[in-house]
Amino acid sequence: METQARTRKRAELVDRLIELFLERGFADLGVADLAKLLRCSKTTLYAVAESKEQIITAVVRAFFRRATDRVEARLAEEADPRLRIETYLRAISTELSAASPAFFADLTAFAPAREIYRRNTGFAAERVRRLVLDAAPGQDAAFAGAVAGLVMEAIHRGEIKANTGLDDSAAYAALATLLVAQTGAPTPTPS
Repeated sequence: METQARTRKRAELVDRLIELFLERGFADLGVADLAKLLRCSKTTLYAVAESKEQIITAVVRAFFRRATDRVEARLAEEADPRLRIETYLRAISTELSAASPAFFADLTAFAPAREIYRRNTGFAAERVRRLVLDAAPGQDAAFAGAVAGLVMEAIHRGEIKANTGLDDSAAYAALATLLVAQTGAPTPTPS
């Protein structure tokens, strides 16, 4: 029982850290700052991981894992192959919309977190390629899927924001609109 209680408390702490990181970023916050903001001890924080860098990595990994689970759950609700593309990309947009510019700046600056984001972007790009091919098999779909993957990687690298001013969330929403138009999918009505 004690292990289950510790696991639950750790998960709750990680949830609170995710919210804090999304709102404020993490680079400028030391363990003492985190403990003060979360009203817990540094020892409690070290239950998440053994160092500040490991805490950051664990929290960023948890954020993307949970976001992926929610995105996949939304995708599972949509049966129409063409609408699944938009559903998937808009769900990503929704998940990223909670993240502040400070979070994305810190994500880019901290190599372990940047690698987690890069890996997740790669998995998502491959998922979009498969969704596009499922929606409209053929050469045009293969091209659209490849372009979607390249755009997603450019979003991750910050190139889309630099060239358009769109943050990651808005860029994923714009990509959804573009791909839906390319595949000829009807635009769903908001629920």
